[in-house]
Amino acid sequence: MQQLRRLGTGIGWRPEIAEAVERMPGIDWVEAVAENVCPGHVPESLLRLRERGVTVVPHGVSLGLGGADRPDAPRLTALAERAEALGSPLVTEHIAFVRAGGPLTASPLLEAGHLLPVPRTRDALDVLCANVRAAQAALPVPLAVENIAALISWPGEEMTEGQFLYDLADRTGVHLLIDVANLHTNHVNRGEDPSKALDELPVEAIAYVHVAGGFERDGVWHDSHAHPVPEPVLGILADLASRVAPPGVLLERDENFPEPAELERELAAIRRTVTRARARATVGAGTRGGVTYAPTPPKAITGDGVVPDPGTAGRPEHAAAAPVEVPTGAEDAARQRLALAQAALLSALVAGTPAPEGFDRVRLGVQARALAAKRADVVAKVAPELPEILAEVYRPAFLAYAQGHPMSGGYRRDALDFAEHLLLAGLPESAETRLLREWWLERSGPAPLSRRPGARLVRATRRVLLGR
Repeated sequence: MQQLRRLGTGIGWRPEIAEAVERMPGIDWVEAVAENVCPGHVPESLLRLRERGVTVVPHGVSLGLGGADRPDAPRLTALAERAEALGSPLVTEHIAFVRAGGPLTASPLLEAGHLLPVPRTRDALDVLCANVRAAQAALPVPLAVENIAALISWPGEEMTEGQFLYDLADRTGVHLLIDVANLHTNHVNRGEDPSKALDELPVEAIAYVHVAGGFERDGVWHDSHAHPVPEPVLGILADLASRVAPPGVLLERDENFPEPAELERELAAIRRTVTRARARATVGAGTRGGVTYAPTPPKAITGDGVVPDPGTAGRPEHAAAAPVEVPTGAEDAARQRLALAQAALLSALVAGTPAPEGFDRVRLGVQARALAAKRADVVAKVAPELPEILAEVYRPAFLAYAQGHPMSGGYRRDALDFAEHLLLAGLPESAETRLLREWWLERSGPAPLSRRPGARLVRATRRVLLGR
């Protein structure tokens, strides 16, 4: 496993807070959503930060390494280009699936529009390891993968989260991005013990740590990235820092941005938490959930991956001592089984099909509503004209649309399909309807408008269909 540089304390760079981030004291590095950065047009703010020596790490959200399909080559190329454009020491992605269906299941390809958990099974682990190796081979810098937050649990899981991550790192040598807010989310939503997960993790594989806020509603924790970091999340960060000095810690905030001073106070709280935990660790004891303990001894690292020292506390009993190669035929069969399972789950979440056997139907409903709300929020950002045109009608209309119209081509396509759906539904003629029609016509045809007869005929047909 390649040694990574220490990053320090950072914050998620977002356009809405770009100027504030540039002025914040003590920012050693930033993380930018990879899909929001164009290699040929890197935002000036990121360029200025780089010139000052601030490290920029691209954080991918759409690769879907936990999906049944092999990683998409163009997406891998795009991620590699962003790493090179930003001069990054590593890139990160998620242990999640974001789409399902397609050729492996002979069914329509569905997009989740969000990160969904993979089952902690041998099949899923074999597929994930193969996908991670493919990504590592295609990227110019090391890869780190992140544990995600989940509202739902897969039936019949064979491993805990810590065991699953341990084997993944052991078999591939991949680094880990540990999100302590996601460990808290899974504690509330799935009853999983964050301390036990940390016991089982190969902490020496950690590249850096995410810290974020959320909120609880009706017993469900929503990892919103739009609220202050709560004390329980800082407690898990302290637990982790008492075991290992995190190479980097980053505050994530995606929306509902407070004043810069509030973000700086959160960063200060994160620094204090790590510093105090490390100070306790150096004197031979720390605290895990109020219990005094001896720090977990470090594990050895070899060129083949992470190998636990004999007698290391918390070692998963099943952990392999060397990378495991899965025969191609067995891998293909695992992909097929995983594809069918993920397609059935995603179809229930976004297309209203029956819940697969073994899933909690109430939680599936919560997850389905969360996915629809996420779609509405992102479409409003991608196409801000739509909520401006539709005003208070936008959100309820989109949520009703989402119930029977799964996303299949990304958020920009989703915005166009939603507008087309409204227009074809026969809205009463009004100023808003005319604005919506103009918006759709401008964006759904060729740009600039072609004068070729065929293109003119298509435009005329669209106008007739839309009642113009």
